[in-house]
Amino acid sequence: MDDKKDKKQQKAEELLEDAERVVINSIAETMDLYGVTPSIGRLYATMYFKHNPLTLDDMKDDLGMSKPSMSTAVRKLQDINIVKKVWKKGSRRDLFIAEKNFFQYFSHFFGDRWEREAKINLLSINDAIEKLEQVLNDEEINEEMKQRAEQDLQQLEEYKNYCHWLERLAQSIESGEIFKFLPIEDNPEDHNHDED
Repeated sequence: MDDKKDKKQQKAEELLEDAERVVINSIAETMDLYGVTPSIGRLYATMYFKHNPLTLDDMKDDLGMSKPSMSTAVRKLQDINIVKKVWKKGSRRDLFIAEKNFFQYFSHFFGDRWEREAKINLLSINDAIEKLEQVLNDEEINEEMKQRAEQDLQQLEEYKNYCHWLERLAQSIESGEIFKFLPIEDNPEDHNHDED
């Protein structure tokens, strides 16, 4: 009887490890989107499945990375706010925990970057528009130059619209307003079955 129980426990452990491994592999593969290498992505994904804070030594043992490269990887994950340092009473060692709320992470990560992209480009666009208008308003400039300035101006107006839209998108993500239009659902597949 105990032997049967042991086999069931062993099978359950294998299934758990396989389930975690398949997600760890896909997270590691797609973390380049956030500007990190697959090995750093693997560290985050491994931490994601840990339910208690970890020390660098804990992580080193799990991933077989050297302590200096582990420290660099954790710092990179902290820089993009997907890993946080936490404090635990009685512990002198640094402890780290993975961000598990992907909606919150997505909001901060992309919201900040899109807002930055819009601001930097709008400054340049406005500067460029002023220069192009000088060309267009100067009567001594030939028609070919003016035509080129006019074409540039039209393109930049479209680019400006995109940057303003991107700003609004970033703000709607930061404020959470976007979730009114794209609600967070527990499992959209359940809703699809309800309609059948």
